[in-house]
Amino acid sequence: MKKYLIQPGADSLRLSEGSSQGLRASEVRVRIKAASLNYRDILNRKYSTEEIVPFSDGAGEVIEVGRNVTHLAVGDRVLGLFFPSWMAGEIDREIQNNARGGGDVDGMLAEEVVGIETSFVRIPEHLSYEEASTLPCAGLTAWHALFEHAQPAEEGQTILIQGTGGVSIFALQLAVAHGIKTIVTSSSDEKLERVREMGATHTINYRTTPNWEEEVFVLTNRKGVDLVIEVGGAGTLEKSMKAVKFNGVISLIGVLSGLKGTVNPFMIVGKSLRVFGIYVGSRAMQQNFHRALKKYQIHPIVDRVFEFEEANDSYEYQQSGQHFGNVVVKVD
Repeated sequence: MKKYLIQPGADSLRLSEGSSQGLRASEVRVRIKAASLNYRDILNRKYSTEEIVPFSDGAGEVIEVGRNVTHLAVGDRVLGLFFPSWMAGEIDREIQNNARGGGDVDGMLAEEVVGIETSFVRIPEHLSYEEASTLPCAGLTAWHALFEHAQPAEEGQTILIQGTGGVSIFALQLAVAHGIKTIVTSSSDEKLERVREMGATHTINYRTTPNWEEEVFVLTNRKGVDLVIEVGGAGTLEKSMKAVKFNGVISLIGVLSGLKGTVNPFMIVGKSLRVFGIYVGSRAMQQNFHRALKKYQIHPIVDRVFEFEEANDSYEYQQSGQHFGNVVVKVD
C-alpha cells in the first residue's frame, strides 16, 4: 500500500510503501480514488513537526468492513470527513485536534485509508470521485459560511466573495443556486470573466481597484453587502468590515494574506457586525450540504487533476495561485 508522508523541515513529500492497516470491528477500509488539496495542506507541509499522511480531503470506495459496521457496505462510494469525530453540535478542542492531515493525524493521500464508519459519508450520486474529493473542506466550509451559522444568507441578499479558490467558487455556486446576488473579487480579469459566466452579479479586480470596499459600497447603493466570505484574513478584514452593512455578517475563513496583522475592532462594535469563525463543519452539516448539491445538481469546479506520482507538483500549482476552483490528485 503506497502513501505519501510529510517530511518535517522538508519542501517535499516522501512516497512510502508498507502493509495495510488492520481493521477493527467498527471500521471500514476505503480504497482512495482521489484527494484534493487545500491551503491548509500547504501550511501543514511547511510547518508540520510530525511525519504523517497529508491531505484532509479524499473520496473512494469501501472495500472492506468490520463485523459491527451497519451503515456502510462494500462498494459504497464515500468521502472522509475533515473532522472524523465531529458529528453535530459545536466544535471543541478534542474535535479540532482530530482533524485529518494535520498535527499527528494521518490524512487521505494514500491508496487505502481506514477509519470508523461514522467518519465517512456517502457521496452524491451525480459526482465523480475527483469532484467528491473537494467536498469535505472547501465545499463544506463554503456551505457553513453561508447557511449554518446564526444569521444565514437568504434569497435576494447580496454577498461579497473574495477570490476564486476552492471555497470561494463553491460559495459562488451555492449563492447562485439559492438566488443570492454576488460581488466577486480577483486580481485576474480572465477569472472574473469566468465567474460572470457562472452567474456572478458583479465583479471587481482588486489590482486595478485597490479600494474595492468603496466600489462594493457603490454597487450596493451605499448600504453594504449582507455577508462577506472572508478568505484573506488580517490583510483584508478591515476592508470587509467597511464593505458589509450594519448588522451584517462576516464569515471569517482564511489566512491567505498571512498569519499576523492588526485589526481595529471599532467597526465591529460601531456597525453591530457578526463575525463568525468558520472552521469546516460537522457530519450533520456535510449531509445538509450534500442534499443541496443533489437538489441543485451542482458539480464542483476542478481546475486540474494531478497523477499520484505528481503529488508534490500539486502543491506548487496551488501555491502559485493559478488555480480556479479546486486542485485534485488522482490516487487510483
